[in-house]
Amino acid sequence: MRTTQADRGAGALPLWGLALAASLIPLVTIHMTYLVSAIEGHVPWCMPYWDSCTSISRTGRYGVSYFIFKGAMLPAALLGIMFWWLNARWLRRLGGSGRGITWLPWLGLVACLFLAAYTMALGHAGDTFRFIRRTGVILYFSLTFIAQLLLTAALLTLPAWRDWARRLMRVCQTALAIGILSVILTTFAYGLYSQIDDAFEWVLALLVNGHALAVAWLWWKSDFRAQLRTR
Repeated sequence: MRTTQADRGAGALPLWGLALAASLIPLVTIHMTYLVSAIEGHVPWCMPYWDSCTSISRTGRYGVSYFIFKGAMLPAALLGIMFWWLNARWLRRLGGSGRGITWLPWLGLVACLFLAAYTMALGHAGDTFRFIRRTGVILYFSLTFIAQLLLTAALLTLPAWRDWARRLMRVCQTALAIGILSVILTTFAYGLYSQIDDAFEWVLALLVNGHALAVAWLWWKSDFRAQLRTR
């Protein structure tokens, strides 16, 4: 892996496109499946970010959206595994160090495997599939958030990237605040939470993928590339 100007020669492949795909495919997919499901009458027309009219899962459960969701999210899970594996190497090339960086590929791997399990279980009835969906989405969001927090913390140790790291940290703090609020509402005002929980899911998905989109920009800005070689 290279991040220097010398890698702009033959065989040096820019990697920011992979990060862009890893961030945009899930985000585009859930909005596409919502639109298709609304057109087909499976979900109501609304603004799910504040109307809380449908969950993300429901948008990909019926009709054409069932195939769109699975056909896009399974490759997205694979891209996510590659994204986090490369993030560790990118941070090392920037001069980052620490155990947090070492954990990134493993957190990304497990998170994306749970995303794949959730995707496969979507649209199937039964307590087992319901448990897989619920566990999958919770662990995907939780582990991805931890990975993003570790990545952001590593960038904070690099003076040249500190300003960007602070912006990413604000995204992480917002996601954490939403998660804490959801726990509080679940415990003390479940009736209210049950009316708005779908909106929480949509906002968290936006923040998680927005963080990844910003990282894709940083890959481009740092000219992160892979060097192909032969003997």
